[in-house]
This record gives sequence, structure tokens and C-alpha cells, in this order.
Amino acid sequence: RRFGAGGIGLCRTEHMFLGDRRELVERLILARTDDERENALAALLPLQRADFVEIFKAMDGQPVTVRLIDPPLHEFLPPLEQLAVNVAVAQERGEDVAKEEALLAAVRRMHEENPMLGLRGVRLGLVIPGLFAMQVRAIVEAAVAVVRDGGSACPEIMVPLVGAVQELETVRAEAEKIIAEVVGESGVEVLIGTMIEVPRAALTAGQIAEAAEFFSFGTNDLTQMGWGFSRDDVEAAFFWRYLELGIFGISPFESIDTEGVGRLVRIAAEEGRAARPGLKLGVCGEHGGDPDSVRFFHSVGLDYVSCSPFRVPVARLEAGRAVVETTGSDSR
Repeated sequence: RRFGAGGIGLCRTEHMFLGDRRELVERLILARTDDERENALAALLPLQRADFVEIFKAMDGQPVTVRLIDPPLHEFLPPLEQLAVNVAVAQERGEDVAKEEALLAAVRRMHEENPMLGLRGVRLGLVIPGLFAMQVRAIVEAAVAVVRDGGSACPEIMVPLVGAVQELETVRAEAEKIIAEVVGESGVEVLIGTMIEVPRAALTAGQIAEAAEFFSFGTNDLTQMGWGFSRDDVEAAFFWRYLELGIFGISPFESIDTEGVGRLVRIAAEEGRAARPGLKLGVCGEHGGDPDSVRFFHSVGLDYVSCSPFRVPVARLEAGRAVVETTGSDSR
């Protein structure tokens, strides 16, 4: 806000599960019965709610787009190799390792060769009953609490990694029941939308818009999946050579690839708005702070860009320039 931001375009809820709360996530993962799972979720609910209360108070009525938990759950667990060593050492010492063995079995069970394309995002919310419902309840209860205390809250719930409208419809149906139950006469309005980060979502945006009130383009993942690049691996491995040979003028993770990934954004924006004319469109990720990318996003009709705090001044400046330079521009 000090840098001039007009809201939060990406509130990452997975960060709220770290630190002292990691143990609660372990309990959730290790749950073998419905009661065990519900007890773990019940312990997480007030912690999540308290987080959102503080965020909504700080934003004072400005929109806050909350992304439901996105990374695979194994990211919240100890590394497989470390656990295996710990269990082996404890067994040699004759110690009771029942809990550690159960955790090791869970980590082995959840191990994935390619976690970025595995059990994460909306898939996680559909596989673990109650996980998304707990988060939705925490968000809405926090917003209502802030409003009842005389404040203002504008929550937007974003479902990540959607590739088919049926996924969003399933999550939305559950969320709407919770919203109707909690909001009451508080007057709180909650938007439900999705992050467009899977190429299939961009290509079926017309269908997805039927169940979404907003799109936020996750251009980091859209670039990874569109190019088939693993950002964590390829930048150091061969991007230097691609830049040297002129295959890239600049890394596609630094500035939007307008011809490929950008075309997916344009298709989704056009087809999404055709299906739902009032569809709110934005972008989250570091492209939102890149001057050339900001001008491109304006050209395809996006309403806002979101970026890391220190890039907000640059994004605002370029957004203003894009508006001034565009003939017949509106106020986006």
C-alpha cells in the first residue's frame, strides 16, 4: 500500500502453513479417519481466519485475491532421504519410531517424480475432503468479522491450477454453500474465480468463464507449461546459450512471450469476456512488474496487474504510460 498498490492480486495461503503450523499439516496428511482429518482442519481454521482478519484490516476494503493452497502437500513434510536416515538411526538405538515410520510411509506414498504437474492446486482440494472448505470458511468468516467491527473487506477466492470447468464447478458449489451460511446480513460480497495457468484452461476459457467471476493469469506457470520449461532448472542450464545464439532476446520468465504464451492470454481474455462480459481480468507473477509485459497486458484488455511489492511503482508507471499511449483507451 505504501508503494501505491490498489489491492492484493495474489495472497499465497501455503505460506500460512509453515513454521509452528507444519505439525498440523502433518496431522492432516497422516489422518487415517474422517475424525482425524476433521480435527486437523478444525485446528487450522482459527489460525487461517486470524491471518485473513489482519490482512483485510490492513487493506481496508481494497480487493484481496486469496489463492487456495497450491503446492503439493509433500512440500510441508521433511525430505524423504532425511526421514529415512532418522528412522534408521533411531531403530539402531532401540528408540520408539512408530510416529516417524508413519510419517516416512506417508512421504513415500506422496512422492512424485514431477510434483509441479502432480497432486497440487485444485486437485489437492478435490482429493482431500474439507481442505478448501476450511480455507473458504476462514476467508469469509474473517471478512464478516472485519465488517462487523466497522471495517471493510473485499475478498476474492481464487482456485488454482484449473484445467477443466468441472473442477471449478465442483469447488464453487461447495464454496457457495459456505458463503451463504456465513455471510448472512453482513453485506460481504465474495467473488470466486480461477488462475489461468494451465494451457488447456486458456484454450477453454469460454467454458471456464461460465463458473468464474474473474481470471488471474498465472504467467509463471503458463510460461513453464507453454514452453515445457522447468524454471528452477533451465535458466542456469541453457538460457545463457539461447540468449547468446539469439534464440531469446530476453528470458520468457522476465518478459512475456507475446507470440506464444501471450497468445494464450489473449485467447483466454477474448473468449472469457465473450462468455461473461463483466469478467474481471488480471495477472499475477513477476511479469506484472515488467514494463513491456504491462503494456502487452493492457493491449489485450486486462484490468490490473499484480507483482511483488517493490515492483509496484514501476508497474504503476508503465500502466499509466500504456493508458496515455493508447488511442481511445478506457481507464484500465
